[in-house]
Amino acid sequence: MRELTVLCVDADGDERAATCDSLAADGEVAVTTADSVAAAADTLSRAAVDCVVTDYDLPDGTGLDVAARIRETAPDTPCILFTDAPPDRIDTADREGVVVEYLPRDMPEARDALARMVGNLVDQRTQVGYPLPTREDERLAALEQYDRPGMEAAESFDRLTALAREYFDVDVAFVGLIDAHEERFLACAGASWETLTREDSMCTHTILRDDLMVVEDTHDDDRFADNDRLDELGIRAYAGVPLETPRGATIGAFCLTHDEPRGFEADELADLRRFAAEAMDQLELRRQLNECEDARDAADHAGTGTGDDGGDAP
Repeated sequence: MRELTVLCVDADGDERAATCDSLAADGEVAVTTADSVAAAADTLSRAAVDCVVTDYDLPDGTGLDVAARIRETAPDTPCILFTDAPPDRIDTADREGVVVEYLPRDMPEARDALARMVGNLVDQRTQVGYPLPTREDERLAALEQYDRPGMEAAESFDRLTALAREYFDVDVAFVGLIDAHEERFLACAGASWETLTREDSMCTHTILRDDLMVVEDTHDDDRFADNDRLDELGIRAYAGVPLETPRGATIGAFCLTHDEPRGFEADELADLRRFAAEAMDQLELRRQLNECEDARDAADHAGTGTGDDGGDAP
């Protein structure tokens, strides 16, 4: 079994040492330590970790600040608040989008429970071959409202992707929706792609981000360098913007790909965001139209039902 790496963040040296000893007791966990948000950020910038365990109170911030830092580079990395701070003292006002596990340090056999939690969270993360958003169930529920039968025939998406392909001078431009196991392409200018597994899709990583993701050369990115499917599709460069619903759920991405390494200028990326916003507007419009049709069908059905009582007209 691969040795796990855990970052333990705690300003109290004795508490930090006790936590480290507990996590490393079985010999399968390597523990890296930090005593502040800044020190944790420095560690995270230099090396990947499998899990973060942090106290809430730190000299230059809180454990939620540490969690926010890890979300910037590795959004699916588990983060555990292991702290004496009670839940009602944890201020989430500025960190509403940061999701962490909470384990009170004063509970009986707390460090044994912490070791089990670390193992379980890492196992859950690695049981699938791709990273998951922190609110995957909510995301999939939102997707059902937009991913309706017949949407692949929408000409507006075909026109939008064709325009983007020509405007950015790339091989392929597409709109993709990402369900539990695959990405389905609503429109794909420059290729005839229909679906792609989430293990192989670059958009799997795009939907973890708040803003766009750019990969100038897949062969130079550890996440994609060994992905043979991308080579088969001729994807060496990629730029994608998450498609976020008005309620904040990310359901897919608007993307560009090219068969040679290339970068994108700041003004190009700004325009790509506009294309993505237009795609999301079209998706939202179709959702609203579907709601209206459903309501009309329900009303028609109710009206038909009330007229079936067999009475004769006077």
